[in-house]
Amino acid sequence: MFFKKITIPFFVFITGACVLIIEIIAIRILSPYFGNTIFTVSSVISVVLAALSLGYYFGGKLADKYPNEKLFYGIIALSGFVVIFLHVFGTVFLSTFGYSLSIIHGPIISSVILFFLQSFLLGMLSPFAVKLQTMRLKEMGVGSVSGQIFFWSTLGSILGSLSAGFILIPNFGISKIILGIGFLLIVLGLFGDLKNRFWPKFFLIIFLFFLTSFFLESFSSNSQNIIYGKDSIYQKITIYDGVYNEKPARFLTQDRNSSAAEFIDSEELVFEYTKYYALYQITNPNIKEALAIGGGAYSVPKAILKDLPEVKVDVAEIDPLVFFLGKKYFGVPSDARLNNFSQDGRRMLYDSNKKYDVIFSDAYSSLYSTPQHLTTQEFFKIAKERLSNNGIFIANVIGSLNPIKQSFALSEIKTFKSVFSNSYFFAVNSPSSQKLQNIIFVGYKGNNKIDFNSPEIKNNKNYIISGLSYKKIDVSKFDFSSYPILTDDFAPVDYLMSKEFKNIY
Repeated sequence: MFFKKITIPFFVFITGACVLIIEIIAIRILSPYFGNTIFTVSSVISVVLAALSLGYYFGGKLADKYPNEKLFYGIIALSGFVVIFLHVFGTVFLSTFGYSLSIIHGPIISSVILFFLQSFLLGMLSPFAVKLQTMRLKEMGVGSVSGQIFFWSTLGSILGSLSAGFILIPNFGISKIILGIGFLLIVLGLFGDLKNRFWPKFFLIIFLFFLTSFFLESFSSNSQNIIYGKDSIYQKITIYDGVYNEKPARFLTQDRNSSAAEFIDSEELVFEYTKYYALYQITNPNIKEALAIGGGAYSVPKAILKDLPEVKVDVAEIDPLVFFLGKKYFGVPSDARLNNFSQDGRRMLYDSNKKYDVIFSDAYSSLYSTPQHLTTQEFFKIAKERLSNNGIFIANVIGSLNPIKQSFALSEIKTFKSVFSNSYFFAVNSPSSQKLQNIIFVGYKGNNKIDFNSPEIKNNKNYIISGLSYKKIDVSKFDFSSYPILTDDFAPVDYLMSKEFKNIY
């Protein structure tokens, strides 16, 4: 009797956990191609919920017509096969077509193709379980049985959600997690009734395991230049060797973002925008305290340490794995002057009373993953408060100077100017270009206006500094009246950037 009571709840508990793990992992699967944006999150959640709702409906219909335990276990096994098949298919599909789909419509298309069917099948199980448990325990009412089934299913979902974030993703790769779920569901389905034909089922599982592993291993081996690839707590990190400006270089990719690089045979900074860290030399060439928000390959912190023998550099890099990889693959020194903090940059500034001579923010890594809380008026106010007298705040922002109706770059400039009255903006490519480019925001906590045509600046040995007058954006040419100031309450960053992206490409 006890066995009859717990068998069905046990199965819905496990399958409920699998649903939430798949949903969370789905976001991580799509992020390298479409970014961890609101479009990706909304698409995955919407598709999974739609699949579950249809699964509940048709599962109830099927359970009334064929209230058979073998069919119940068969659906579980079939869902496991579908999970594995769609993961293998998704590996090929996303690698082939992922980058050709837009960041707006790509997530919803991919979610329907890759995550609808297994969610639909798993959704069929709850009403089926209610029907079977009601037949098993006739002394219990339908209400009590339904409450019991949905209690265990939801409890499993809670466990799945927590285990995905705190255990599975930090310790295992996406493929291992998805394949593990698939094979778990197959085992539960094939051996759920504990009846005959054990060995054929066992060998079928073993054959499927080796076939899937062989395929995925063969497919992934095509990326010969990749020297590291793993999912961290926050993102998929890939390190690979390649060429940049005809020089051998090592690249760091976080999800879809090629966020950092260094030349293998040279200490020269690779990306042009990183060289703008040197703007501190205009206001205070002998800085003592510096902060970098966003580590990447630690290019800017290393450059500051090299420039000034007495400077101390703090780095706020939220992903602890990035610092470890920086030391292993990008030559981050074990220097007492360099202090790494595995914290969010905004929270670190808020909690600290320390004053910095320069803050360099490079967390706006790309169009695909701009942290909303680092774009708002409130953040810039916190940053300004943490600057020393005559301190300077430098930020790298991706955007376009195209004065479209909804522009992230122009809204961000307006927001920045509302905090830093003494502010300057530089287009790394060209102030006349309306294409996406790096835009350098500079906020000076001092009253003296900077003359970029002065001899001291024009004759500077650093070409970045001497050429600032040619890169300076004349913000007086723009009408900012229609653009909103971004605040913690209203900062539709993903939406604004998608409009900017759409109008350029």
